[in-house]
Parts: sequence; structure tokens; C-alpha cells
Amino acid sequence: MPARVWKFALFMVCLPWLIFGQAASSLAHEIRPAVATLTLSPDGRYELEIVVNMEAVIAEVSPVHRDTDESPNALYYNRLRALPPEDLGTVISAHAGRYLDGIVVDFDGARARPALTTIVVPPVGDVALSRQTTMRFSGTAPASTRELAFRYAARFGSCVLRVREGERLDAVWLKNGESSPAYVLGKGFDKRTMADVLLDYTVLGFTHILPKGLDHILFVLGLFLLSTRMAPLLIQVTAFTVAHSVTLALSVYGVVSLPSSIVEPLIAASIVYVAVENILTPQLKPWRALVVFGFGLLHGLGFAGVLHEVGLPRAQFVPALVTFNIGVELGQLAVIALAYLAVGIWGRNKTWYRRRVVTPASMAVAAVGLFWTVQRVLGG
Repeated sequence: MPARVWKFALFMVCLPWLIFGQAASSLAHEIRPAVATLTLSPDGRYELEIVVNMEAVIAEVSPVHRDTDESPNALYYNRLRALPPEDLGTVISAHAGRYLDGIVVDFDGARARPALTTIVVPPVGDVALSRQTTMRFSGTAPASTRELAFRYAARFGSCVLRVREGERLDAVWLKNGESSPAYVLGKGFDKRTMADVLLDYTVLGFTHILPKGLDHILFVLGLFLLSTRMAPLLIQVTAFTVAHSVTLALSVYGVVSLPSSIVEPLIAASIVYVAVENILTPQLKPWRALVVFGFGLLHGLGFAGVLHEVGLPRAQFVPALVTFNIGVELGQLAVIALAYLAVGIWGRNKTWYRRRVVTPASMAVAAVGLFWTVQRVLGG
């Protein structure tokens, strides 16, 4: 047997374990960016709410690690993960001062020191899932304040800053401890060009697929597996793209809304359906594009959840929405390109391709999708 076939056989034997391992890693050890919302009141008072994985902050899990298990402090992190809310709240309270030291809120260049008001720790639940604590701080800005700036320490990871002022909501993504652009009261972020916004939201859309969107990756792989020929594949991808673009836009504009407890299990079920159909159907059927379109509507609601969490800049709302969608498409095309280079380019015309690639890979994808469906239904 040629060496290439041996390598391929080994890859297919390991594929289910690779997928399950990555699935577990993405659920158990994901380090999500903090989301900081700074709300400004007309009377000068402000509230800073930060939704963050405080266990990772306290355990000093460095953001350079791909997941928490790579940190030398992984055992301490896992112990914190298992603490009930009351006990973890006590640990967080003791650590709050050090945490606040890494957060800078400047009003006209003078650093403010907001006071901790509330700590909301979710129940332990499934210790394999990242727990997001809500920290609330408050204070009063000087009466003459004209602008503010915000910085989140690099050791805590990246942060999405949202500034809410009346009906205005502006957002900026901060990485590597960088300071935000100056936020001018009544005007929004200063010196932030359209190019900055377009780049940020393109990257945000791309990274929501690669490497963070394993459920969307598996769905796209399911589309790829049944037919590696370009025309049928493009029909499916186009149907999926049009559908999720529609619901993404409608959801962001507030026309359509479904809770994540419904959307996320259905997205997982869509992965199961596509993978099982790959196993049962030897060739692409005409109705496949319509089914993919329907599932694309669901995935669009899932993408919208990211934008609802991060927020869209008021002044560049439509360009940010469009470029986020472009980033998503680039991520999907990258998944297809990698899959094509891995197996499609040399195996798609072989008589054994379906038996050795499509069926075992689809079985692995279906198993992960079923696991997620059950987990999300029970967890929802």
C-alpha cells in the first residue's frame, strides 16, 4: 500500500479523536475576551460593567496560551472553576483591588478609581464550560470632562469596550493592553478611521469562524464532504451565506430575535442533519440547497449573538456589519480551502473517497453535533 494511503488511513482513524478533543477544548478551556460596558449618565455618574472569566484572571492564566490547560496554573484555575458562587465571590472580592489596578479609566487624562459595587457569579453548572462573572464598578466623572480613555491590562487578555451614552453605543476591540482611542463626550471615539473599524470587524468575523467557531466549522465541513466539486459546493455555500446574512442583519436591527437557548441547540442539530445526510445520500440532492438555506438562517442568529455582545459603532454601523459578514465568509472559505488541500485535491476522484473519507468523517462530525445538541438542550 502506498505511503500516502497509509498516512490517510491513520488520519481517518485519528479524526474522531481530533474532533472530540478540539470540541472539548473549545468548550472547557476557551479564553474569551472580556466585555466592558461603560455607561455614562447626564449627571456625571458612570457605571463600568465587565463580564469576564475571573477564574482565569485570578489564576493568572496568560492570554498567550491557546487554552487554559496550557497554563502552568491550570490546576489552580480548575479548582476555582469548581467553587460554588459564594466561595468564588469571596475569592474575587479579595482579588478585586489587584484586578482594578490593571484597569485604567481616564477622564481628561486624570485616572479615576471606580468603586466595586456588585459581583455576580453564575452557578458552577458544568465545570467544562467557561464561567463568566459580572463585575460592576461605579464612580463620578469630573463636571468639566470632555473625553475619556480606557485601558485593559495585557495580562488579562483582550477586551471589547462598549461606551453607552444616552442612545449612543460605540464599541472598540482592545488587544495587547492597548489604550482605547479617546472617546469625546457627545461625539464618540475620536481619531478612529473607517479603515480601523473595517479591519476590526473583518478580523472579528474571521476569528469567529477560525479558530473559535468549531460548530460553524463542522457545518461547513459537512457541506464540503458530500461533494468536493466546485459548482455544487458553491451553490450550498451561497445558499448558506445569503441566509445567514439575512438573519444576521435582521437580528442586529432588532427585527428578529431568538434566545440562545433555542438557537444554539438548533445549530448543533443542523450539524447532525448535514453529517447524517452525507452518510445516507451518495450524491447531492436538489433539496440540499434549500435545507442549507434554512440552517443558514439559524447560523445567522448565532453570528448575531456575537455582535449583540460586542456592539456596533453607531457612526459606522452598516460598514461594520458588512465587514463582519465578510470576515465570516473569509473564514468559511478558509475552512473549505484547508479541507480541499487536506483531502479533496488528491482524493475526490478516487473510488474509495466516499468509503474512506465521507462516511467516517461524517460519522465523527455527526457524533460531535449530537453531543452538542444534548449538552445544549440540557444546559439551556
